[in-house]
Amino acid sequence: MELSAIIRNGAHKHPDRTAVRCGDQTQTYGQLHRRSLRLANTLHALGVEPGERVATLGDNCLQSIEQMSGLALGGYVRSSLYTHNAAESNLYLLDLVEASALIVQRRHYDALAPRLDEVGSLRHVLIFDGEAPDDAIGYESALAQAPIDDPQVPLERDDPHIIRFSAGTTGKAKGILHTVSGWTSVGEEMMLAMPPQDANDRYLAAGPLAHAAALPMWATLAAGGSIVVMTAFDPERFVSLVEHERCTTTLLVPTMIQMVINHAGVAEADLSSLRAVIYGAAPISERTLTDARALWGDVLYQMYGQSEAVPLTVLSPADHVGDDERGGRLRSAGRPTPHCTIRILDPDGNDLPPGQVGEIAAKTPAAMAAIWRDPQATAERILADGSVLTRDMGYLDEDGYLFLADRKEDMIISGGFNIWPAELENALASHPAVAEVAVIGVAHEKWGETPKAVVVLRPGHHAGEQELIDWTREKLGAVKRVTSVEFVDELPKSPLGKVLRRAVRDRYREVAAGVHGA
Repeated sequence: MELSAIIRNGAHKHPDRTAVRCGDQTQTYGQLHRRSLRLANTLHALGVEPGERVATLGDNCLQSIEQMSGLALGGYVRSSLYTHNAAESNLYLLDLVEASALIVQRRHYDALAPRLDEVGSLRHVLIFDGEAPDDAIGYESALAQAPIDDPQVPLERDDPHIIRFSAGTTGKAKGILHTVSGWTSVGEEMMLAMPPQDANDRYLAAGPLAHAAALPMWATLAAGGSIVVMTAFDPERFVSLVEHERCTTTLLVPTMIQMVINHAGVAEADLSSLRAVIYGAAPISERTLTDARALWGDVLYQMYGQSEAVPLTVLSPADHVGDDERGGRLRSAGRPTPHCTIRILDPDGNDLPPGQVGEIAAKTPAAMAAIWRDPQATAERILADGSVLTRDMGYLDEDGYLFLADRKEDMIISGGFNIWPAELENALASHPAVAEVAVIGVAHEKWGETPKAVVVLRPGHHAGEQELIDWTREKLGAVKRVTSVEFVDELPKSPLGKVLRRAVRDRYREVAAGVHGA
């Protein structure tokens, strides 16, 4: 179901039912609908036409969802900026999509303000959650003056609907364009991959709604349930909300799962309301999965996807069993979602048989339409049959389960052998002392390059360099072992908790260049 239809239907069927709760604030379906209409009409009165890009920037809050639905009702192309970005990065994204308007939380405005005039397309700035300066528009005052008439903007299936931004793990962020049809299919595939929902469901938005945390949300709203919004993730607050709000579904990344598992009061808390804990975005150790299953039961759903196409595969609760029982499926990303087909291709585009590593190609209605205003990049990623080349490497087993190897760009070639960093990272993550790890290729005089591990240890644990090198040799053999280990206090991560391997790699290239230059 298209997003604007979900909002309209909710207001018609159950206007007084709670749609959104954030802290002490609540919003009914009727209120959500009316404020969404006021936002759409505010932008229309400012001269922003359907199809123009409107950017949003803010932390999770009560207004987050009304901004998503208001832009959908107005026929605008939503582009969510990221609060973790430096101002320069967000200015680049504003310029990239040629945004006509920016809706920004007051606390994030000042960093952008001195350079907003560099974005030639930007005509209007709306400030929410704080007083607007003279050169901007107050969000609340503007909405208060706007009518609640439904603009009934006609939307075609192929109309641009949302521009997401690539994570930037392999280079500068690109705009990933989804049409009305494509983004509707994202919601539908999520619904099919998750357990059925009804009006009693409560989705706990624990991560940034500008990112993947928004994806399961529409299924809950379509069912008449409620969204419980966390302004920022905190394991104690998470446990409290699940227990007292009786939350039924949530989406977490592995670092969040680990934080909840390690929370002092989690064993005594009643988390029995949870029916689906969706996770993904980063590798997860089998030990963490075992601990999570012991805590929550059989409610774990791993989903694999990316900004270009999501979801692609799901590992259901039935598959979250020990390796010895089900042939290693716990290490897989699951099987394709109902309307997705996965193929594994060699460098020439030929299909590879089960067990052979190649590039993952996905054909799904929940795929991007294009890379924004970059025909060459679009042609490189979308095949003639509509499949998307993911740039991820992996293989399928005989039963159709997908196993990820790594990003195509991250392969390490050492002495003629192809080594995938993720394989080494997974092996090291199984060591009792290892909390986080990134494996990169570093220059080597004899082998060309060789794997180096950058490791964060668990509090109170110790491991030496040779111990971890030997651990990888034992797990993967002499060829694939890491040859050096460096211990650090933390690794760079995205807001989703994904270790930014490129940032680690760039750091060591800078160090090497400095040594060479000296």
